[in-house]
Parts: sequence; structure tokens; C-alpha cells
Amino acid sequence: MAPNPEFMPLHNICEFLNALHIYTEEARQGKTRAIEAHHFCAHVRKDLRQCLIYDSGAKDARLIGVEYMVPKHVYEKLDAEEQKLWHSHEFEVESGMLALPKPAAEPQDEWDQAETEAMKEVAGLYGKTWHFWQVDRGDVLPLGYPTLMGSLTAPSQLLNLREALATRNRDWQIDHEQRASIRHAANVKGPGVHENADSWWKEAEAKSLV
Repeated sequence: MAPNPEFMPLHNICEFLNALHIYTEEARQGKTRAIEAHHFCAHVRKDLRQCLIYDSGAKDARLIGVEYMVPKHVYEKLDAEEQKLWHSHEFEVESGMLALPKPAAEPQDEWDQAETEAMKEVAGLYGKTWHFWQVDRGDVLPLGYPTLMGSLTAPSQLLNLREALATRNRDWQIDHEQRASIRHAANVKGPGVHENADSWWKEAEAKSLV
């Protein structure tokens, strides 16, 4: 059956990304709670992506949030306080944590090449993410206010990144360390992270020095 023509905004979804999101308020206190986030993204303009965030890739997945992504030249035009609400993607890409799950019909070698090319762009994007539903704490409905989410920027922020990604890697047949190796060989890296991005980690570091 063809897509319903009345669902036009959904027809523009062209990208499926998988990564971990962290709760920024807890990160400010030096704690890390991470949740797997399935992004279904549309490229609204050349300089804007918008993603629906689900708790799984299943048909009955729960919509738990949204993320907007912009390139660095757009991010740099935002005022300083707004910039502090956005997170970088460099570590997500370089570590292999952020991945495009391979469609079943795609040959692995061709997908590796296509994903690597996509990551060259994603590594330089900044994201602003809100989650409405804390399914990882057992909420059966989206309760309370939206929560600002962020990304990891260093392996030390989780006790065990491999363990945190174990379910994702198994379900989608992703080896994040192999992803990282492929991207490193292809010189995939971001243009450098702006000083105002990922502000929660900087706040936590400042508190730890007091």
C-alpha cells in the first residue's frame, strides 16, 4: 500500500539514526542516565533537519521526543544562551555510538561507504533535543515537563559504553567499534566543538573543581 497522501510531512522522512541521549539536568550533577534514541529524520532544508524520536524501531514504538539539527554556521548565529541548549555530535560519530542501521536489502560494503559519507556531515551538526516521555524510568505516559537532552562527549561519562550499547548493537547488528575504525580510516571528524555547546558537562566539571 502506498503512503497516505494526506500524511505529507511524514513522506519527507529519509534517514534513520540511532544513538544514546543523556538527561542534561542529571549530567549537571555529575550523573549520567542514558537512553537509546531512534531518530526518524527529515531534511527540511539544507541547513535544518528535524527528527521524531522513538523508544524503539518497532511498529508500536512510543514517540518520546524531537530533535532539531543545524550545521555549525547556523549554530554560530544563535545567541550565547541559546547555544547552551544545543549539543555536539563529534564524539557520537567518532566513537561509533551514532549509527545508521543498515536496511536488510543493502550490501554491507555499500552501506559502510554510504554511512561513512553521511557521518562526515553529521559530525559537524548541533542538536537541540527535548524528550517528553521518560520510558526508561517506567512512566506509562509522558508525564511532567519536557526534558532537555544531550549527548556524550567522552567515554568517561559512562562507566561502560560497550555495555550501554549492547542491546542496540545486538538488535541492529552494529559493531560500534568497527564503525569508529571505519570512520577513523576515512578521516571522519567534526570541525571542532563550539565553547558554548554541551554546557551541562562544563557545569559538572566546574562543580567538581570547587
